[in-house]
Amino acid sequence: MMNPSASASRNETLSAHFASMVMQNAQMALMLLGQVPHPETGQTVTDLEGARMFIDQLEMLEVKTKGNLTKEEEQLLKQSLVGTRMAFVAATQQQEKAAPPAAPPVSDSSAAASVPPAPALETPDAPAPLDDESRKKFSKKY
Repeated sequence: MMNPSASASRNETLSAHFASMVMQNAQMALMLLGQVPHPETGQTVTDLEGARMFIDQLEMLEVKTKGNLTKEEEQLLKQSLVGTRMAFVAATQQQEKAAPPAAPPVSDSSAAASVPPAPALETPDAPAPLDDESRKKFSKKY
């Protein structure tokens, strides 16, 4: 049988490892969002998909460990998620502002005149096409 002090020491060690893992994921997400400079180069990097992966991992930890964490561990995880999500939103908005607006398609009347329009295919069972406003768009936002 394990003595109580060894069990407490083991729990403290596991708690420290958990905190370290949460902090590593949060730091990586912040680095990929351009909030923290790369440790080797000192340059800021923006990789929204990479950052999303680390944020998703933190979310997975939150779901899978629900009810099994100490108050301190739960608070650390929650604060890490809030911070990384807010940084993700800020980086996404900054990237949208920095992106140049899409140029409208150039209409060349001579090219359009040389290509005959394709005949419309009618199928009785096909649903009517939906306009962009009525389509639901699903995306994960933080």
